[in-house]
Amino acid sequence: MLPDVGEGLTEADILLWHVEVGDSVELDQTIVEIETAKSVVDLPSPVSGTVVELGAAAGATIVVGALLIRLEEKSAAVPTESELIAPVAGEPVPGPPGPKVQAREPVLVGYGVTDDRARRRHIRLDRDDGVRRAARPPIHPGLVHTNGQAAIGAEPELRTPIKGVRRAMADAMVHSAFTAPHVTEWLDADVTETMSLVRRLRADRRWAHLRITPLVVVARALLSAIRRNPQINTSWDEEAQEIVQLARVNLGVAAATPRGLVVPNIKSADLLSFTELTVALADLISTAREGRVPPADMRDGTITITNIGSLGVVGGTPILNPGEAAILAVGAIRQMPWVVDERIEIRDVVQLALSFDHRLVDGALGGKILTDIREYLEDPATAIALE
Repeated sequence: MLPDVGEGLTEADILLWHVEVGDSVELDQTIVEIETAKSVVDLPSPVSGTVVELGAAAGATIVVGALLIRLEEKSAAVPTESELIAPVAGEPVPGPPGPKVQAREPVLVGYGVTDDRARRRHIRLDRDDGVRRAARPPIHPGLVHTNGQAAIGAEPELRTPIKGVRRAMADAMVHSAFTAPHVTEWLDADVTETMSLVRRLRADRRWAHLRITPLVVVARALLSAIRRNPQINTSWDEEAQEIVQLARVNLGVAAATPRGLVVPNIKSADLLSFTELTVALADLISTAREGRVPPADMRDGTITITNIGSLGVVGGTPILNPGEAAILAVGAIRQMPWVVDERIEIRDVVQLALSFDHRLVDGALGGKILTDIREYLEDPATAIALE
């Protein structure tokens, strides 16, 4: 059975089977890679034995409690005739009685809920000469003649099922957009000194083992601004209609992955030193891109930073991660004319955009956060030394 993977999730996508029918497996050997709405998970075998059946093909979506894999345990005793004809999962065991090992259908972790309505939404697997395959998508009505045949020369539509991480993020963004009153403020910041600091640290052998990026300095600047203005680190209690002041800053980082956007967070980021933050940020981004974010790292974020500049985007109005008070978008760093001491110079400039929940944050507080970040980025070496 597909185990209950926790987090209230009721389904998963089969990404990759590591075994085939007839393979021998050992206890705790990884047998399949699945993707839930939270992350990618490797499932181990609960027993040692032989693979008898795979419950679904790679690419299929199955619900918790559905057949995942059928195994014959190595340690099972030779059954009696009555045991051989006993039903397994409600079906008769095929074949004549004989000295065979009884097939069992163990639960990998535990049972979970099933929902027939949800099951009908998923990819239907058909049996055709023993081969499982995904059902073909329907032809668009505009491409069909009255006789039901596809129109000659018509280009078929390309349809991509939205599931797993992508569907979870789509649902979260719709919920956020229609439940929290969004306001966005932005400003341009001179980050010439920030870029100079990044280059110096990268050239310093003492920092060679760390991945120093402008994003680390911006994240540090955001945490410094929150320390000066802790009232932004809040959440909204809908039931009590209260603003909740949070003790720690769990800094979320939006990461684009092949499976969609995820927002893991660094727990208690406000307690970390610059070096510790650098390591934590690099580890988080690497793990996210590999699709291996633990579900716990996706929970309880308080404020998020998104580096849209890595995509070459100058600026934008980001949507809040559900439940959080604010999100900071960092645009592409560009060389631009800038007034310095009444003269024009070419400087490194970035646009910062802060979207926030207007129930929790007013325009004055949002502006204070942005100007504090700008002040930090204009002289980061001094700011870090004073912390």
